[in-house]
Amino acid sequence: MMTPVASPSHDFSVLFDNIANDLRLNGFSVQPMALPYDFCLDLRQTLLGLDASALKKAGVGRDARNHANADLRRDEISWIEPDEGPKDEWLQFSACLQQHLNRTLMLGLFSFESHFAHYAPGAFYKTHLDAFRGQANRILSVVLYLNPGWTDYDGGEMVLYEENEPHEKLCSVKPELGTLVVFLSEEFPHEVLPAKRDRYSIAGWYRVNTSTGTRVDPPA
Repeated sequence: MMTPVASPSHDFSVLFDNIANDLRLNGFSVQPMALPYDFCLDLRQTLLGLDASALKKAGVGRDARNHANADLRRDEISWIEPDEGPKDEWLQFSACLQQHLNRTLMLGLFSFESHFAHYAPGAFYKTHLDAFRGQANRILSVVLYLNPGWTDYDGGEMVLYEENEPHEKLCSVKPELGTLVVFLSEEFPHEVLPAKRDRYSIAGWYRVNTSTGTRVDPPA
């Protein structure tokens, strides 16, 4: 039986410190082999074991404004809810990272949401921002890749661009199993390039609480 990834036997303090330092200095962090290999494989198997109806064509926009746009993105997603096994351990890990970043960077992160993502060969997500400044409450984006044996030939990189130069490449990330990417949602335009094989990942977002007297956010 696998040791829970968020248990005391897994010490992520160095990883969390590295992410916090990168965010403070650069606004983004790329951490290869961030999570235990077997745990990442378990997450991959959980994704592969989903019923076909659980994966939906991803849309753009939020809530009632969400709609499919095959010209912008062609991935399929399935939202991750609390559950026993790898999904719950992923959420526990994300909660531990949230606590560390709130303590060290004072970000005020309030909640976390994430989904599995599948990009079929040739699928893409064109350049976009995860949040628009002053118009959303997504503060920090997180991506965990679930693709063992990924090569440069396979493509499918995520490309981050300079905040004020959306065509100036900042870095390119190969979606290799266990690589964790964290970046400020409002500041970095990014895209997912087409791949030559099926590409699997988890995408998530930490949010702040923008509730008012008449509106609850994040929504139930």
